[in-house]
Amino acid sequence: MPEQASLMSGYRALDLTDEKGFLCGRILGGLGVDVIKIEKPGGDPARSIGPFYKDIPHPEKSLYWFFCNACKRGITLNIETTDGREIFKRLVKTADFVIESFEPGYMKGLGLGYEDLEKINPRIIMTSITPFGQTGPYKDFKPSELTVWAMGGMMFLTGDPDRPPVQVSHPQAYYFGGLHGAVGSLVAHYYRELSGEGQHVDVSIQQGCILTLMNAAEWWDLNKVNLPRMSGFYVTPRPAPYGPLRTQMFFRCKDGWVMPMIMGGPALAKTNQELTRMAVEAGVADELRDYDWTKYDGSTVSQEERSRIDEAMQRFFLTKTKQELMELAARGLYTAPINDVKDLFESPHLAARGFWEKVEHPELGETITYPGPPVKIKEAPWRITRRAPLIGEHNEEIYEKELGFSKEQLAMLKSRGII
Repeated sequence: MPEQASLMSGYRALDLTDEKGFLCGRILGGLGVDVIKIEKPGGDPARSIGPFYKDIPHPEKSLYWFFCNACKRGITLNIETTDGREIFKRLVKTADFVIESFEPGYMKGLGLGYEDLEKINPRIIMTSITPFGQTGPYKDFKPSELTVWAMGGMMFLTGDPDRPPVQVSHPQAYYFGGLHGAVGSLVAHYYRELSGEGQHVDVSIQQGCILTLMNAAEWWDLNKVNLPRMSGFYVTPRPAPYGPLRTQMFFRCKDGWVMPMIMGGPALAKTNQELTRMAVEAGVADELRDYDWTKYDGSTVSQEERSRIDEAMQRFFLTKTKQELMELAARGLYTAPINDVKDLFESPHLAARGFWEKVEHPELGETITYPGPPVKIKEAPWRITRRAPLIGEHNEEIYEKELGFSKEQLAMLKSRGII
């Protein structure tokens, strides 16, 4: 029985991206697009990014490469050569998308800009993923992932309030660029299906980061207040005489951390009262025995009173495990465990939904578990279609079988550094 088609089966993307845009092709590939990852002869420099399979540094064993470039076929091609550009143009004729993350003007300088490609294929969608977009005074800046994260505003909000801003443990900015590149490509595709016209999609990673700030922009616009770094607290700016209110958000428990919702308002009064009752019965919060949560007002409560509540709740959470608190949450308490990756792997919920996908790596003689799609599309599933390509793995498949090159021609192109 033939494999069920995915949502975007039958479409093709040429992926010229580096780390700034890898995730774009990964998402499109999971939706069924035939994504051809194009690397320079010898392999992409990102293959040297760790960690590595069994801690063995090798261009074919980067776990970063495995994740970011799954769902893609792979060829080598040097588009900076005349012959390489002509081969690329031949590929464009049968492609639906071109994804690239070079500095603005680079592709145009090679004669491969959108204006050039649309003459070859009027339906082509070209998605350019760059730190600051194709226009504006910053367009030619050459930042690192860290500086884009900082200039996108999120670093200012990340870390402890009494210490400098920090990066999160795994870089995120480039992933936002790839994600928005995929969204933009799909919106342009929808327009193409209606109009028959392709277009150039311009993705600014900085602007993608700004969209993660949630309500910080609105706070500044309305109140001219920068939300502070909050660490494990939620800080509510309040006018004088009250001043900022620090509300503890993360609490230690017996085997890790949990995040309860102990805030004000009628919706939370009942669950807060129940949580308080449990803490009093556990013998760790007698000072809250008669606390009336229906009168709690976060706009006027003193910091001293709020800290007294948090300290009592911390003592209670230390008497429970994450699983015990999950069971209490199932009874109506607003409490969630802070999962680490081990917790996610062992989650019965994710297992029941079939989230984790096992992908074979024949070259390693092993099967590796990957995160699956965040959504289920019953009639056109999103799935991992193949593991990331080896260097030039599909050269023969694409150059010989699709473009009609002979083995002798391929050998010559390889000797000249074109493929």
